[in-house]
Amino acid sequence: MAKNNPVKVHVILLLILAGEAIFALPFVLARVFRPTFLTTFDLSNYELGICFSVYGIVAMFSYLFGGTLADKYSPRILMSVALLSTSIGGFVMAMFPNYFVLKVLYGYFGFTTIYLFWSAMIKATRIWGGQNKQGKAFGFLDGGRGLVAASFGLFGVLLFSYFLMNTATINLDNLTFGERKSAFRNVILIASIFVAFIGILVLLFMRQNSEEIEVDSVENKHQFSVSKILLVMKNKQIWWLMLIVLTAYVGYKITDDFSLYAKEVMLYNEVDAAKIGTLLLFLRPVVGVVVGVVADRKKPLIILQFGFILMIIGSGALATGIVNASLLLLFFVSIFFVAIGVYTLRILYFAILNQANVPIALTGTAVGLVSFIGYTPDVFMGPIMGVLLDDYAGALGHQLVFLMAAIFGVVGWFATYQFNKGIKRPT
Repeated sequence: MAKNNPVKVHVILLLILAGEAIFALPFVLARVFRPTFLTTFDLSNYELGICFSVYGIVAMFSYLFGGTLADKYSPRILMSVALLSTSIGGFVMAMFPNYFVLKVLYGYFGFTTIYLFWSAMIKATRIWGGQNKQGKAFGFLDGGRGLVAASFGLFGVLLFSYFLMNTATINLDNLTFGERKSAFRNVILIASIFVAFIGILVLLFMRQNSEEIEVDSVENKHQFSVSKILLVMKNKQIWWLMLIVLTAYVGYKITDDFSLYAKEVMLYNEVDAAKIGTLLLFLRPVVGVVVGVVADRKKPLIILQFGFILMIIGSGALATGIVNASLLLLFFVSIFFVAIGVYTLRILYFAILNQANVPIALTGTAVGLVSFIGYTPDVFMGPIMGVLLDDYAGALGHQLVFLMAAIFGVVGWFATYQFNKGIKRPT
């Protein structure tokens, strides 16, 4: 990798826009509008969880082999094709397909968002950050993605409210099924158009001076992919990084429960519950910028451990059952702790690739391998959360969900400690 990579602001801006737009249809809509999503698609929490699992199974293998793809071809092309393909799936989603087709659609999303996109985005971000600004690069990426997600969520809530207020029903607590479905269809369609638009922008304008990427592509194009995977697997630090990502991602999946918790435990209506989910998304850009800048000056692994501690404290408070509709302040403090902790972890877990001594030419392969294990919560978290929330109705189901998050937080803290011990420091 070149020692001094020229900084192009438009490149990181496009990475930010693309990095969040790609997940808007499969995840952001379901996170912000979870009660509405369940109602309009006639799903239980468990059935939605199965859709996420189908996505996760396809994504697992897409992470592994998509990583080697990112070491061969231009990130600009891969990301653009991924965005345009994902937007097509959004138009299918807007037709409110039956449960079987919805599961197939989520498998399709697993391919377009991961195999074509994920490792290409991470590799491009790592190169943009150069030798000494990995924290800033990934901080800007995730913080910027958070701002895009929050803006998208807020815009979606405003659109949803606007379409509802233009129906015959005035009282949002007494919406008909048809009113919900019509309003939500419009939100999905606009989201799909947005994703396609970002894909076109990436194709036309993400032409950075990235000779390093192209050189790596040529040098590695004819290497056997399995040999590269085996080479990366010999690095013991990669295994601890897998566990760090896995436990942190469990925490991130738990944030899907915030809006439903607000509705079922804190007794908000659907629109206000969606606003809670959107409010938390606005923490991501703030956390991203602050953590990204600090991480390049301090030890990122210490900040990672602090993120796990916040995740443990916030989830533990919600798991105790003391948070209810009469304790609004405690509710917000608890979910803020979880959100800040989880967003901190997301920013930094790929920023420590340099400390794992991963060559830039193997970035895509390393990211794919780590993601293959680290993002398995996409497979198991949806069904587990669905069973807990459906079988233990009310507050108890939510308590069990957050208890699980606290336990994984403890494991993640330990993995970070072990990763830190294994770093080869100059003598």
